[in-house]
Formats: sequence, C-alpha cells, structure tokens
Amino acid sequence: MRVVVDLSRCQGYAQCAFLAPDAFRMHGEEALMYDPTPDDAQRDQVLRAAAACPVQAILVDQLEGRLEGGDVPVAASTP
Repeated sequence: MRVVVDLSRCQGYAQCAFLAPDAFRMHGEEALMYDPTPDDAQRDQVLRAAAACPVQAILVDQLEGRLEGGDVPVAASTP
C-alpha cells in the first residue's frame, strides 16, 4: 500500500493521526508527518483514517488492485 497526502489541502485536523498513529503523526500543531508505505498490517487503520479526513487530502494506492499500465491512487473508502 502507498499513501499520498496532499499537504496543500491538509488543514491539520489530525483525524488521521488519531485513527492511525503508526502511519500519521502531527509535528507541532499544523505539520503532518506520514509514512508513505505503511505496513499492510495497518491497512484497516489507514483506510479509516483516509476516509475520516474532513478535506479528503489522503489518497491510498492499493497495490494489489492496480490497473495495468501504472499505479493510480484512489480515494479510500471504509469497508
């Protein structure tokens, strides 16, 4: 799994850091730090965190479901 955060959209609500603390964390009050390749064991937490983002700044590329011709990040949805 690959994660991309559009930091220009991120408003620092920190819902992702609350829901998936091993993949997302706040540095100070506004700067988000994240793991672009979280472990597959964190999949459910990362997908919930992406779905909970109020500004939809988090995209998750689920590598096992990629299309031929390249990776296309998709917006996460809750299971």
